[in-house]
Amino acid sequence: MTQNKIVVKGAKTNNLKNIDVEIPINQVTVITGVSGSGKSSLVFDTLASESQREINKNYSAYIQQLLPKYDTPNVDTIQNLPFSVVVNQKNISGNARSTVGTFTEIYTALRLLFSRKAQPFIGYSMAYSFNNPSGMCLDCQGLGYIQEIDNDKLLNTNLSLNEGAIQFPTFQPGGWRLTRYTESGFFDNELPLKDWSRDTFQLFLYGEEQTPDHPTKSWHKTAKYLGLIPRIKKSFFHQEDGKYSKEIGAITQTITCPTCHGTRLNEAARTAILNGKTIAECSALPLIDLKKWLGKIVDPDIESVLKDLNLKIDNLITVGLSYLSLDRRTSTLSGGEGQRIKLANHLNSALSGVLYIFDEPSVGLHPHDLIGINKIFKLLAQKGNTVVIVDHDPDVIKKADNVINLGEEAGENGGYLTFEGTYQELLTSGTITGKALSNPGFVNNQSLLQENFVRLRHLNIHNLVDVSVDIPQKALTVVSGPAGSGKSSLLHAFIKSQDAVTVLDQKPIHTSSRSNILTYLDEFDQLRKLFSQITGSSQSLFSYNGKGACPVCKGLGFVKLDLAYLGDEVSVCEACHGTRYSSKTLSLRVKGFNIHEVLNFSVAKFSNVFPEFSNVTAILQECGLSYLHIGQALNTLSGGELQRLKLAKNLLHNSSTTIVLDEPTSGLHESNIQQIINLLKELIVKRQVTIIVVEHNLRFIGQAYWVIDMGPGAGDNGGKVLFEGLPLELMNHYQTNTSIAMQKYFLNNSYTE
Repeated sequence: MTQNKIVVKGAKTNNLKNIDVEIPINQVTVITGVSGSGKSSLVFDTLASESQREINKNYSAYIQQLLPKYDTPNVDTIQNLPFSVVVNQKNISGNARSTVGTFTEIYTALRLLFSRKAQPFIGYSMAYSFNNPSGMCLDCQGLGYIQEIDNDKLLNTNLSLNEGAIQFPTFQPGGWRLTRYTESGFFDNELPLKDWSRDTFQLFLYGEEQTPDHPTKSWHKTAKYLGLIPRIKKSFFHQEDGKYSKEIGAITQTITCPTCHGTRLNEAARTAILNGKTIAECSALPLIDLKKWLGKIVDPDIESVLKDLNLKIDNLITVGLSYLSLDRRTSTLSGGEGQRIKLANHLNSALSGVLYIFDEPSVGLHPHDLIGINKIFKLLAQKGNTVVIVDHDPDVIKKADNVINLGEEAGENGGYLTFEGTYQELLTSGTITGKALSNPGFVNNQSLLQENFVRLRHLNIHNLVDVSVDIPQKALTVVSGPAGSGKSSLLHAFIKSQDAVTVLDQKPIHTSSRSNILTYLDEFDQLRKLFSQITGSSQSLFSYNGKGACPVCKGLGFVKLDLAYLGDEVSVCEACHGTRYSSKTLSLRVKGFNIHEVLNFSVAKFSNVFPEFSNVTAILQECGLSYLHIGQALNTLSGGELQRLKLAKNLLHNSSTTIVLDEPTSGLHESNIQQIINLLKELIVKRQVTIIVVEHNLRFIGQAYWVIDMGPGAGDNGGKVLFEGLPLELMNHYQTNTSIAMQKYFLNNSYTE
């Protein structure tokens, strides 16, 4: 019955090949396929885009132009499409005032609890808010820390004022603020500061606002003298434009607020007690301990508040975050922790009948952590919602009620519907995904290591306490363990111990419609130079960001028409037909092709036509990106494609003998992961490099030369090295979260709870 399914007919968005798809309502569906196969085109650019467009139509034209704009998907019909909520991979964008408690609204409920039952009564809920003047510590403005100026960084006491003793803009010779001191009459402007008397130095640094008794003739009549420290704080701290933030950072150090001791709260909020604890003490507890504390409160007056608190805490515990505390700043969370908090928040929602769309929720998570994540998906479906997940992880795919596979290949060769059915049916489907999932790879038991190790001893950083570890050189080492177990801390210590290390972290590539693959790889200039030499024309003529740009669309390829409150209308530029270039530039050819045609070449074709770029194309092909267009805009690439492109750039331009990678398999299909493993092993042989990887993928862990397994849990329950050695030994002879996952993945290939 079609009313029990979202029915998509004739989807042709981007590379989709006129496909028909049915997604069961109130079930969990996972969309699989290699990177670039069309998953995002179907889920985000078709389903989510059409849902949001239909919702926005219900608002007035004025409100619509204030809302995000969604392109009309190229599809014949979509039936039974619910309201959609998209949960993307972006980290929680937490400012200095955002904590786990505020983001999840658990702290809001806790404030309500304290305002009703804590003694003495100090006021209502806002009296416990560090983001409100009635509850915040006024000395740190509710931040929990203050910036203290370091006099040694601010001043060079070997110099006089006229020689530039003050190391801060506008206070140096020629700066007008310096005259507030040199013309005050208080100081000898030629005497080095180190030779000043103690009283004079105190007046200079901390003097109260006053009118000088004997200023020079240059002193402004209405001006007031103020010590250097309070003047800098008054003039530059808390500036909204952040103009001198870098300079402020250079002369300050951040310390815990001495008044509130980092709790962010004023004295009244810090002293009110409920069940033996203040609200600050509750915020500092791990969630598992906070739940135990709540369990001792029995009061019918606040039953609904207690129920709400317990529900929200339980959801975070379910996704493996029992070790977090409410006062933890969201800016310090790992990608995996942030992802799980967002998932738990959606489970707290009272909405039903919603289409929840998740973009690779497994990223950054250990197989053990995914047990709780999969529970969240099932619970959302049980509440009457439809869950659609784009993911590559075997543990996520296994738990799906329904699997849809796109492909078979990427780019122009993808976009076909190649499979619909259950996980077990997928394994025998003959698709690239089915073949990869039914062949988990192998577990290494051959010692290919040299005698040389980097030996780290007695490490104490974050949750690592007196940890020692050996890391083999010229080998592929994987650091494994649950999120929060200390992997990143261990790598940080390793990086500090080395002279030259190339680090490929999870920071996203800055993408825009004006940046393409060649510009990112710093190779576009070489192509333009080649065109310039052969055609005898200016090099800038072959840039769509320069002289070669179409004069109508300015190199964008499209024209935006402002229709005032009706919004913007975007259409392909009629002058250049979307090529971005002027007619003069398009008339110039090299090897029979103009610059626009060359930028539309796939990496493979570019390699054949322009062998002089073989060093670039060889690495792109090694990284599994041969299908991409060399001029493809970066904002059109998937997360997995961007990850591999980042790896390609570093391999192209870096010659370090040590490479550290943070989850290089993020966003990659299992078949692409094997390509990355093979590439890294080839690098070790060809370049004699040492490669260390933080990784959760079991295929990757199994093929490492050496595994360092961290745990057993996260936070205070982690930080220990549980194992060092060969992957097969870890799997066969140890009982850690990683080894248990390996046993289920490799031995019976079925991950059961």
